[in-house]
Amino acid sequence: MAFKIIAYGVEPYEEKMYSELNKYGYELTLVNDLLTADNGDLAKDHDGVLLFVNCLADRANLEKFSEFGIKYVFTRTAGFNHIDLQAASDLGIKVARVPAYSPNAIAELAVYLGTALLRHTVYTTGRTAKLDFTVTETMFSHEVHKCTVGIVGTGHIGCVEAELYKGLGAKLLGYDIFQSDFAKKLVEFKELDELLAESDIVSLHLPYFPGKNENFVGEEFISKMKDGAILINTARGEIVDEAAVVKAIKSGKLEGFGADVLTDESRFFGKDFSDGSEFPDATIKELIELYPKVLITPHVAAMTDVAVSNMIATSYDNFNAAIKGESLGRAEVELPAPAVKE
Repeated sequence: MAFKIIAYGVEPYEEKMYSELNKYGYELTLVNDLLTADNGDLAKDHDGVLLFVNCLADRANLEKFSEFGIKYVFTRTAGFNHIDLQAASDLGIKVARVPAYSPNAIAELAVYLGTALLRHTVYTTGRTAKLDFTVTETMFSHEVHKCTVGIVGTGHIGCVEAELYKGLGAKLLGYDIFQSDFAKKLVEFKELDELLAESDIVSLHLPYFPGKNENFVGEEFISKMKDGAILINTARGEIVDEAAVVKAIKSGKLEGFGADVLTDESRFFGKDFSDGSEFPDATIKELIELYPKVLITPHVAAMTDVAVSNMIATSYDNFNAAIKGESLGRAEVELPAPAVKE
């Protein structure tokens, strides 16, 4: 009997890839919607669950899956903060991820956001789209090869971004607790305060650890940045205090902010508020309204043909290894010890 997998958050244009890459012959149920508090029952009669970013894998849903006899709740993302790991441990559910699906996909978007803000291209094309071809002072820009780019977090994605900016001639600085030999070939490592003071563009590639580094980028962090610098976040929204960014953009401390992620983004990413319906966060709405100094994309950095195919193929490999009782290596998420019942 075929192993049954239900995958949440599958876009219609991705469905063909799920079929083409299914070399293990899994029986698939593809759900366009993300996992929410209302659709966990769809997983009944399945053996495994495959999630995407912003799926709600909280204790309630995991308990439901456990009742259905599901032992594998995997995510096709590198991050796994959308999964309640303590609940998974308590219920004996194995969790796995895709540690690296396409560093280029995220790095390329980070570079695009940074260079677009540096050259004011969105501002300029917005004017010409309205048939206004006058040249303004705002269009006066810096050139990348004369700029310093500071990369906070020099793992796979950070290093690819460094390679891309190096190709454009920029000076590269890096900050990371772990300084790999490969990263040392690309960036000059500095203390964080030094990097912030010297960088024209600061790009974030830090993992998010709930309860540990929320608002890592706040007013103090931004105050140490170079006046008129650009801040880019393609990591996780929770590491940035959006209220501090709004204040910095309005004061001119920051020239621009680009992000593919926002705090608690499942409240609005994937939804349409253009009809005038109430937006759930006044601060983030204020941030968005600072366009074109602020450029926001709805967590689409990994929406490329290479990244999506790698997410699917690696997830299929993860399920196959788990079924066979083989090691998942870096893909397996380490769970905390089960809670002791009193």
